[in-house]
Amino acid sequence: MKDEIEKWEKENGIKLFKKIGIKSGQTVLDFGARVGHYSIPAANVVGVKGLVYALDKDKRALEQLQRKAKRQRLENIKSIETDGNLEIDLEPGSVDVVLAYDVLHLLDNRKVVYKQVYQILRRGGLFSVYPKHNKLDSPGWGLENMTPEDIKTEIESHGFNFEKEYCGILSHDDTFNEGCILNFRKK
Repeated sequence: MKDEIEKWEKENGIKLFKKIGIKSGQTVLDFGARVGHYSIPAANVVGVKGLVYALDKDKRALEQLQRKAKRQRLENIKSIETDGNLEIDLEPGSVDVVLAYDVLHLLDNRKVVYKQVYQILRRGGLFSVYPKHNKLDSPGWGLENMTPEDIKTEIESHGFNFEKEYCGILSHDDTFNEGCILNFRKK
């Protein structure tokens, strides 16, 4: 499975990120990056002129991500280890894209994260969310009573406009599943 995940990161993940609107030279924050299943393809898309911040509270996962990036000669991924505090220590308006994939269900206070994301995104910036574990997709934890429509409404109430939904095969932990990404733009 490891080889299949790495192949997805190098091929289908790159195609996915180009399709949702990530471009060369952009700055991306992968919020809850873990071992980089999304950081790696994002780094390939933004290229040497771009930057990917990989934020996570799991130091070992970030170390694994950095080893993988080094093997692939990706020098544009910067790990940010957090203590689980929901504050994002990046300059206001400094990020083009924030990825929050398979992480919302783990957050005690999503509203704080939405506010932080809004602050760090540039005007018109992309907030891309994969709301795994919602009422219709392996319910569990913090989203078990919410549908994707409920999640859209929640995010829109924090200054974002829903743009588009993208569905397909996504990385989930160290496997794959069919899922849908919701894209929002900062107003």
